[in-house]
Amino acid sequence: MVLYDASVAEEHVREAVEESDAAGSPALGRLRRELARGTTELAVLSILNSGRRYGYELLKLLGQAGEGVLEIREGTLYPLLHRLEDAGHIAATWEAEGRARPRKYYVITPDGRAHLTLLRSEWSGLVDAMRQLLDSLDDVQK
Repeated sequence: MVLYDASVAEEHVREAVEESDAAGSPALGRLRRELARGTTELAVLSILNSGRRYGYELLKLLGQAGEGVLEIREGTLYPLLHRLEDAGHIAATWEAEGRARPRKYYVITPDGRAHLTLLRSEWSGLVDAMRQLLDSLDDVQK
């Protein structure tokens, strides 16, 4: 059962961004910030659900997702990781792996997987509601 379809969400975001770009609207930056703020925890937990990652790796993956829509700075990611760790949703370990400088790896915990399931359900409901609203307005405009 698929609870979250990133391609659908990304398509809606892309359409909104393109419309905003075409209109030269200053709302584009606000839209991106609000979307990133509201989806970063979901995105990070989703990435960690696929396997352990270190911070810089998470930053790169977020930056590549959705043509940069989810790109965040270290100053946003690391406090989020600490909050998730404090909440018991992720665990962290330092590993050297033959490197002079160790890396801190993050993994999702069972509590984190349960939390992720809830976040995905909420996101899916939001995307569905927005899709229905936008589709109904498109039908009215036709």
